[in-house]
Amino acid sequence: MPQDVPPSSGSQRPERPDVPSGHSRKTAQPRGLRRLNLDQMHGRLLGVGMGFLAIYGAVALKATVATVLMPMEPEKRQIAPQVPEIPKSDPRGEMAGDFVLPTVKRATITDRTGQALALSLPVAQVYANPMEMIDPADAADKLRKVLPQLDRDETIRRLSLKKQFVYLARDISPVQEIAINNLGIPGIYFEAGERRHYPLGRTAAQIMGSVDIDDHGIAGVERYFDKRLNSDKSPLRLSLDVRVQTVAHDELQAAKDEFSAIGASAIVMDVRTGEILAMVSLPDYDANDFGHAPNDARFNRAVTGMYEPGSTFKLQTAAMGLQLGVVHLWDRFSTIPIKVGRFTIRDMKTDHFAPWLSLPGVLAYSSNPAAAHIALDVGATRQQDWLRNMGFFNRVPVELPEAGRPLVPASRNWGISTVMTVGFGHGVAEPPLAIVRGTAATVNGGILLKPTLVARDTEDDSKPASDADAAQVRPVAYRPGADSDEIGAETPVGTRVLSEQTSALLRKLLRLDVTLGSGKSAEVPGYYVGGKTGTAEKIGAHGGYLKHVNVSAFTSVFPMNNPHYAVYVMLDSPQGTAATHGWTTAAWNAAPTVKKIISRVGPILNQFPDLANKDAIDASLAIPMNPPVPAGYRALGPGNDPGDPRNQAHAAKTQPSKTQH
Repeated sequence: MPQDVPPSSGSQRPERPDVPSGHSRKTAQPRGLRRLNLDQMHGRLLGVGMGFLAIYGAVALKATVATVLMPMEPEKRQIAPQVPEIPKSDPRGEMAGDFVLPTVKRATITDRTGQALALSLPVAQVYANPMEMIDPADAADKLRKVLPQLDRDETIRRLSLKKQFVYLARDISPVQEIAINNLGIPGIYFEAGERRHYPLGRTAAQIMGSVDIDDHGIAGVERYFDKRLNSDKSPLRLSLDVRVQTVAHDELQAAKDEFSAIGASAIVMDVRTGEILAMVSLPDYDANDFGHAPNDARFNRAVTGMYEPGSTFKLQTAAMGLQLGVVHLWDRFSTIPIKVGRFTIRDMKTDHFAPWLSLPGVLAYSSNPAAAHIALDVGATRQQDWLRNMGFFNRVPVELPEAGRPLVPASRNWGISTVMTVGFGHGVAEPPLAIVRGTAATVNGGILLKPTLVARDTEDDSKPASDADAAQVRPVAYRPGADSDEIGAETPVGTRVLSEQTSALLRKLLRLDVTLGSGKSAEVPGYYVGGKTGTAEKIGAHGGYLKHVNVSAFTSVFPMNNPHYAVYVMLDSPQGTAATHGWTTAAWNAAPTVKKIISRVGPILNQFPDLANKDAIDASLAIPMNPPVPAGYRALGPGNDPGDPRNQAHAAKTQPSKTQH
């Protein structure tokens, strides 16, 4: 081993010893120095290791505290895309009135009591990014544990596509969304959405309508109020009362089945405010299955169906004649058949009317020729003006896009035959709601209201109405001891079409129809029902009226001493039964159905039978079938019938310039 060479004195550096060729050179280093270097290196490594250990220990401790010992609730922004909020359970329905879900955009629809009729439920769409899939088969098997309806092979195929986006399932519930999220499958994502649900199924299905896949209304109030429902999350409160709606539906369905009718409709409306409490059209469907419902079930007969009103229109003919001063209660009108061209206007052969009937008798016994004479006395021009002012020439202004336009003859075709046939409800076709609206105007003091499906606030009567849509409750009430013709000072807000005095007379005439006339089967003790029957023959597919194929209807109001609610029933093509002796007219089917509805909905609407004041109420509504002619008046009748076509023909020959028709 070579020896260390001590340094020489002076400035000359020591020379390196030569190393023979072929030999390696080693650096000589003392043993103690090498050990010192090794110890220093070990110390440094130990320090670095302890540092890393301390850092990882701190991280582990923090993680343990945050996830095990003291876990913190994650922020909403961290989990909102994957886990939506779940609505609280409300088994007793206490939240129905203000049921608003945080992830739902479309507002709830309720009835007037707060019962939910339509609401949107939070759902999610499941989609995947196949490029992030590790094992498509394993992912499909896991997904099917939550969504068993998934087809395994199809799911595997979709998860194996060379795409970044594929839908797997739509409209899954929040519970299913959370369950899938807990599976921890990479590449599975959720898209928030909502689904419209109608918890009462068939109840008011045609009124509710439906929405499309983008949550926009496509029918019914869903369509009419589409903008409002998507911009304001507060519930939309309708005027409907599901209790009244259910009663009307059940009784109408029973009548439709009993008389084998092909269709039917029923309406209950407040004659003071125009609020519709029930509107039924049969057949109907489950509102949750709108897309598969047949067209006949989706057809709303109450506003879209057009039917000849039949004798229910005689109420308008009488109102028109009285209001215009053309006829009076004591006037008499011929019931003898009228020959018009090749047609004859007559009553049923089994009816044995007197040759002449006073106005009360015309309505009570429902004579077609007599009603035709009244219409002739009024004349074509005034008849058209009257019907136009009553809204019978236009769509009924109600919040339903399906409201149809009535079928009426053109003015140029409104000749003498049209005047007469329209006088007893033929030759025009109207939706049932138009008949109810017109009936309400004849009994509520003479105000034509705008029917509505939106609940109106009638609790504060001191608040002035801004327009006709905010009508206050102002009934015409019976006052014991008051004159029978006295009218209450308060009347509904709307368009006046009749005087209060004429309305008072019409209430008595309608009551007479139930007590002594064709509407006897609609009487409900203590409710003082008034109404008018109507039976019209249907028109065949090739024109012409079909014998023994009718549309029977009954329009009514109760109680007549304090008009509050209108109830209407229509049966399309009812069949006779043993109980009706084969008859298919309204007195045998529609009127009894109205009776059943009134007896059940009366208590629901806080209307109870008043038998204690029966004598006084009957006296206030009484009107003689043949009123005496006041002194100084010459009543219309034999020898004084300006509406007789024979008299008109004679007048046309002698004074053609003064011919009225």
